[in-house]
Amino acid sequence: MKLTTRIQLSVMMFLLFSVWGAWYGQMSKYLFTQLHATGDQVGNAYTAFSLAMLVAPFFIGLIADRYFAAQKVLGVLNLAGAAILFFLIREKDADAFFWQILAYCLTFAPAMSLTTSIAMQHMKNPEKEFPGIRVLGTVAWIVITNIVGFLGIGDQVAIFQIAMYIALFFGLFSFTLPDTPPKASGSASVGQILGVDAFKLLKERSFAIFFISSVLICIPLSFYYAMANPSVTDAYKAAYPTADPNSFKIENIMSLGQASEFFFMLMIPLAFTRLGVKYMLVVGLVAWIIRFLLFGYGDAASANWMFYIAFVLHGVCYDFFFVTGQIYTDNKAGERIKSSAQGLITLATYGIGMGIGSKLAGIVRDMYTVNDQVDWTSFWLVPAGIAAVVLVLFVLFFNDRKKTVPAEDELVTGPL
Repeated sequence: MKLTTRIQLSVMMFLLFSVWGAWYGQMSKYLFTQLHATGDQVGNAYTAFSLAMLVAPFFIGLIADRYFAAQKVLGVLNLAGAAILFFLIREKDADAFFWQILAYCLTFAPAMSLTTSIAMQHMKNPEKEFPGIRVLGTVAWIVITNIVGFLGIGDQVAIFQIAMYIALFFGLFSFTLPDTPPKASGSASVGQILGVDAFKLLKERSFAIFFISSVLICIPLSFYYAMANPSVTDAYKAAYPTADPNSFKIENIMSLGQASEFFFMLMIPLAFTRLGVKYMLVVGLVAWIIRFLLFGYGDAASANWMFYIAFVLHGVCYDFFFVTGQIYTDNKAGERIKSSAQGLITLATYGIGMGIGSKLAGIVRDMYTVNDQVDWTSFWLVPAGIAAVVLVLFVLFFNDRKKTVPAEDELVTGPL
């Protein structure tokens, strides 16, 4: 890969995660404090993101795989997203906010798959090259969340204003990315246009088990994204009731997760060689269980170290399951359906799994709330139990034979 291409792709990842990191982890605290939302309304707001993720694979199958250059589509989406954020920052009603954030997420969700597809289509060896590019997204999340934390604006509308300005610049920058023309050609059936081509990967047992596990593990993942910030904030408020909540710098503490993600991202090529796909995924699942227990039993006064470890474990949790899963999916897909395959795994993780999890997280939070006091220990035991069930099912049924599913028009050569 040329140095200029590497720099362009790295900046692309940096901008994508700067936009996302500015608001995603802090949105629940903003809704609770500024719009006085209930747990269910917060869950609905995060579900909007997942609903958009359900649409993304079909959008990618129609646009990026077949008709238009991916970098141009990425630019249009970001400019449209910036325009929607301009109106969202003026919304004061929690129910109406749902429709605003849904509209925005419909522009952002396809961008996540597009950036991965653009990056991998310019790589000869994704297992070695992709982690070095993707890690810039982790750096971006660390930078943007620390800015939010140091400024003490995690519960302010400024988080969406920052996202708006970055999205505007990202949209303009996207048109300068390496040309990534559509791969598919010829006449297309309705199924192909909708991206159904990638569903043939589910015929292989190992990929089907991975797909199902991805859906299930994203249910507890949503508990973390939606409620970790307000959970730890409440723990600090209980330990230091007279202190200013903005002085706790929760976003800065949470950025330790992305710092560890940076480290483990660079470890992925070595881990692939030493552990293989199955055991990398297993390690990620075990880490999820441990971190939920740490969140549940951590205490800002006497056991603050538990929160720090829980956030640091994010690197193992995310990289060893989700980034490994992206590479695994790319290896399984033929050249013709790479974009659709990435869209499919996005549907499984951020769409179906996180949609269910986001809604469930809001319901469980309200269930364990009495007189405005949340029983966070009981809350975190729910995702820990779900992750434990996923781990058992995955270990029992996943057995990757390391075969790659070729595209229908590819010739597999070798001795008869």
